[in-house]
Amino acid sequence: MTRTATIPWGTFSEKHRRYIRAAMKQRMCVAEGAIRSGKTIDHCVIAAAYLERSPDRFHLASGATIANAKLNIGVCNGFGLENLFRGRCRWGRYKDNEALFIKTATGEKIVIFAGGGRSDSYRRILGNSYGLWIATEINEHYDGPDSRTSFVKVASGRQIAAKRPLTLWDLNPCGPGAPIYRDYIDKYRRDGLAGGYLYEHFTIRDNATITSERLREIESRYDVNSVWYRRDILGERAAAEGLVYRQFADGPERFIVDEVPGGIRSAAIGVDFGGGTSAHAFCCLGFTGQGAVVVLDEYRQKDALTPTALAEDFVEFVKRCQARWLVTDAWCDSAEQTLINGLRNAAAAARLPVNVGAALKKPINERIRAVCLLMGEGRFFVRSECRETIGALLGAVWDRAKATKDVRLDDGTTNIDSLDAMEYALEREIGYLL
Repeated sequence: MTRTATIPWGTFSEKHRRYIRAAMKQRMCVAEGAIRSGKTIDHCVIAAAYLERSPDRFHLASGATIANAKLNIGVCNGFGLENLFRGRCRWGRYKDNEALFIKTATGEKIVIFAGGGRSDSYRRILGNSYGLWIATEINEHYDGPDSRTSFVKVASGRQIAAKRPLTLWDLNPCGPGAPIYRDYIDKYRRDGLAGGYLYEHFTIRDNATITSERLREIESRYDVNSVWYRRDILGERAAAEGLVYRQFADGPERFIVDEVPGGIRSAAIGVDFGGGTSAHAFCCLGFTGQGAVVVLDEYRQKDALTPTALAEDFVEFVKRCQARWLVTDAWCDSAEQTLINGLRNAAAAARLPVNVGAALKKPINERIRAVCLLMGEGRFFVRSECRETIGALLGAVWDRAKATKDVRLDDGTTNIDSLDAMEYALEREIGYLL
C-alpha cells in the first residue's frame, strides 16, 4: 500500500475563499492585517496555482531577509511552496541565489528567494525577469526615490518583460503615515492599477482555524494599550507614540524584583559603545529554565574613556557577573570592531572564559516588540539594583518628529544605551523564547 503525505488544511473562511478566487484575475494583490489571520497562506496557495500554469520560468519570493522569505513563503508552517509542491520541488542555487526548483504542468519554474530589507538588497535580484513576485512583510523592504537602488522599485521593474506578471504583497499594519501606503497600497486603491488590483484587510477572527481558546492565549501576550496590540491583534494601522514600554511604566512593581525568580540557566552580556551624547553600557541578562529573562547587572559610564580604560571596566564587569552566574557570551555593538577586538584581547589576557563577539543587531523594533511580548506574558524582570535599566525602560518614548516611521527617540534626553545593551544580550534568544 502506498502512503501519500497530505497537508493538514483547516477550514478557510468565506472571506479568504473570496480573496483567493478573485486573486487570479488581478495584476496585483495586497493582504494586510493581524498576525495569524491567514494572509500569507492565502498568497502561497495563489502563488502555487499561478506557478502551475505560468508561461514565465523565473519568479521572486522576498522578505525583509532571505531567512524570513524562506520561513514565511517557503515553509509557512507547513503550508508554503515547498509543501504545496512536495515531491515536485527541490532547494538549490541559481547563479549564487537560494532558489526553489519546481516541476509544473507547464515546465520547470525557478523561484529565487531574496532578502529585501537592506539598501543594497536590489543587487541580488538583477539579471532576471520575474513573472511572480510574492513578498511577505513588504513594509520591511527597502524603498527609496532612486529606482535603480530601491528593492521595491527594482523588483517591480523586473516584471515588465513577464508574459503574465502577478504581484502578491502581505504585511502587518504599521503607522498610518508609512510610505508603503502613500506611494503604493492606498495610491493603487484610489487610482487603480492596469491589469487589476485587489486589496483585502484581515483580522485574526477571519482565520477559521483559530479557536476561541487559542485566540485568548494569543491576546494575553499583549498589553491592550500598546501599539503592538492594535496592529497585531486588531489589525489596525496605528502610530507608535508616547511611551515605548507603557506596560512597564504603568506597573513597574510587576517587573522589578529583589530576588531572581527561578534559577538562572545561563546569562549573556550586551555591550553598547558610547560616543557623543551616548554612554558606554553593559547589561548582564539572565535566562531562566522557565523561559523568563532577568536583567541581573548593569554598567553605564557617560564620561569619555580610553579604549584601555573601557576594556579594564569590561573585564571587571565580566568577573563580577561570572562570580554569580554562568556567563558564556558578550555581544557587542558590531559597528565598533576595533573596540570589540580590544575587549576580546583584554578578556583573553585576564583568562576569562567568555566569548566576545558582534551583536546581531536585529531591527530595533523587532527587539522592542520581543521585550513587550515577554512583559505581556510575565516573563521579563529587572533586579531592583539595576537603576539605569529601570530608568531607561520608564523613559523610552517614540520620536514624534518621525511620524512616518517607528523610531525610538535618540537625542540624548533618554537613556537608550542601557536598552541597546540589554537587547544585544537578548536578541539571539528571541526565536527560542517566542
